[in-house]
Amino acid sequence: MPHPATTLQEPGRAVAPHLRRLLDFAEPRAGDVCLDVARGPGPLPAALSGLVRRVTAVDAASPLRSRNARTATTTFGTGPVRIADLGEEPVDAVPPSHALPFEARRLPAGAVRADASALPYQDRSFSLVTTRFALFHLGRPERVLRELLRVCRRDGRVVIADLVRGNTAGTDRDRIERLRDPNHPGTPSIAGLTELIVSAGANVQRLDVFTVERPLEPWLAGASDADAADVIRTELLDEVDGGPRTGAKPRIIGGELWFTQSWAHLAAEPI
Repeated sequence: MPHPATTLQEPGRAVAPHLRRLLDFAEPRAGDVCLDVARGPGPLPAALSGLVRRVTAVDAASPLRSRNARTATTTFGTGPVRIADLGEEPVDAVPPSHALPFEARRLPAGAVRADASALPYQDRSFSLVTTRFALFHLGRPERVLRELLRVCRRDGRVVIADLVRGNTAGTDRDRIERLRDPNHPGTPSIAGLTELIVSAGANVQRLDVFTVERPLEPWLAGASDADAADVIRTELLDEVDGGPRTGAKPRIIGGELWFTQSWAHLAAEPI
């Protein structure tokens, strides 16, 4: 059995395998002017800095979420994670073929607060627009997506990272997600997400769908309350022991409880 992929080190910075995969997919260029739209703090703007000309970070978290003590975005630091293409057994993450030229500098502190469906930028202002685990949490996703496309240059790209489910998979998996976060909007199918992008006025250039096997406890740290976390933990342990399936595919690795999610990266070009 392979060991969990560990954090990959760059001079002055640690890069988690899942974030490195997203950076490799986004293909940041030295001349890019980037906009990242998130629901709270996240690692992507800092990871992009040093790879591009400029990064603007927008915190589009609603006032209700900004008052919440829970983590406002899906992150789990630089800890272990297993990554595999969808439908394959999880394997150790493999570094991309080229080294990423990270610099040690950081972004300016803070981020712009703005409504994701009414961004305060002119049309075609950015060559790379990113959003990570936020599109379905910032209001009506079709409106947010149209706004991301509006501020993206014609020859630029919008890169979306989010949870997905297989086109034939049911929505049972969302029950566990909603136990952790009652505001979870539901996991889109791969086809549903691509159709949303096309209907918003873009072409899907590239698609990367894969499974992520991750430790449970860091994820449960963002649960709505301790009781909800206990229910999730109990249900997943019961499944490991042969109980009812939750859709999370839990198993014990190194004495810890791990579970599986399906993620997708999509690169879209405005029409």
